[in-house]
Amino acid sequence: MLFSRDNEERFKVIYKQGMMTGFRIIQDRETGVNYLFAYEGGVGGLTVLLDENGKPVVTPVEDDY
Repeated sequence: MLFSRDNEERFKVIYKQGMMTGFRIIQDRETGVNYLFAYEGGVGGLTVLLDENGKPVVTPVEDDY
């Protein structure tokens, strides 16, 4: 599974809201870059999460595999 905690996966969901309509913030565990995944029903989109200066949001990667 893509976001399983059982395996060493590159991506991790660090925040989620909603079920049929909502969004997720996904962290790249190699670079720390955060992505915003917004969806409604079976349709969605993924983009880099930007800060107020237009730069990618990067958070420290925790070693919690």
